[in-house]
Amino acid sequence: MDFRIADRRRKRRSRRLILAAGGTVTFAVVLIGLGRIVPAAPDVQRSVVWTGVVERGGFLHQVRGPGSLQVPPEQVRWLAAETRGRVEERRVLPGTPVEADTVLLVLSNPELVEQTREAELELHAQEADLRRLVDQTRSDLLDQQNAARQLAFSSAKARRRAEADKRLSEAGLVGELIHRRSHLTAEELATRHSLEEERLAILSDSTAAQIASKEATVAQYRAALELRRRQLAALTVRAGRGGVLLEVPVEAGQEVSPGHNLARVADPRELQAVLRIAETQARNVEPGQSALVDTRNGVVEGVVSRVDPAVRDGTVAVDIRLEGKLPRGARPDLSVDGTIELERIQDTLHVGRPAYGQPGSAVGLFRIAPDGQTAVRVSVELGRASANRIEVLNGLAEGDEIILSDTSVWDTWDQIRLR
Repeated sequence: MDFRIADRRRKRRSRRLILAAGGTVTFAVVLIGLGRIVPAAPDVQRSVVWTGVVERGGFLHQVRGPGSLQVPPEQVRWLAAETRGRVEERRVLPGTPVEADTVLLVLSNPELVEQTREAELELHAQEADLRRLVDQTRSDLLDQQNAARQLAFSSAKARRRAEADKRLSEAGLVGELIHRRSHLTAEELATRHSLEEERLAILSDSTAAQIASKEATVAQYRAALELRRRQLAALTVRAGRGGVLLEVPVEAGQEVSPGHNLARVADPRELQAVLRIAETQARNVEPGQSALVDTRNGVVEGVVSRVDPAVRDGTVAVDIRLEGKLPRGARPDLSVDGTIELERIQDTLHVGRPAYGQPGSAVGLFRIAPDGQTAVRVSVELGRASANRIEVLNGLAEGDEIILSDTSVWDTWDQIRLR
């Protein structure tokens, strides 16, 4: 009896083991089969994708970037404070047309007014000293000239007396002693006259030097007064040129120091476009290249005039000299878009720019089959780019139709169905 029970238990255990093993094998086979099943390609509405056809022919290599209209630096006039002062009045608001003599700001500086008055008094005192010196030196010079002239008369008179005594001595009418005395007197007076003439020349040169020195001092004080007067006049800030007042970065009551910018005036009729080109695309931009600037109210032709050597915030500033007529509404700081023509390629494959296709890169794009029902991912090598088209170097042929819109949602599929 016990043997029969044990035998039945062994048979039940064996059946369980066989069933468990069979279930495990069956489950593994099912998993393997499921793993080999290829997921169905997603269905996509043809109307929601943007497509393009590969073409062969001429291709315009361009770069594009945003920017703004600006006044050329040579046309901008910054008005700076010449002295310290306080802003009392703002007479004109930005955007107002101005002439050269239009008063923009009125400043005040009581200390400068007092300094100007003191400079006037000092100049008057120095000019009075100059007049006194001129009169004094002229009087001294006249005295010296008079003394020299008197000695000249005395010397001439003594010389004539000596000559007369000489003739009388030779005739035996006067003695030798009288002749010698008159001769010595004539020589003495001639020597004194020579010394007085030399003293007169020295006094004349000294007088000229003194007057020149004093005149230089007066000129120095006069220049100081002119500086004060110019600073005083500069407290009334004028435009200095015709144009439009662009900016007044100060407010009434504000204290300003010398060199502080007070206003910016420019002629808005002469504008240039400054584009911000991505640093990766700016390496081929050079002065002289043609450009088109879209002001959103018209397109203006231009030429690249300058390329900034520095990179700022990932972009390079490119100045465009506008050669066409500006449309209405063009003004400084107006936002614009610009396109710069780099080169013209005569024969190459090109297509509309895909959403994620960068110049000089390889990208996976969906090429639409001839039946128009499916699209298969292919690897495409891209080359140079324009504003809205890009060169195809490899991976596509002329006439191929590809999907240009964003396909990132289908990154896990290599094929999609179009409906």
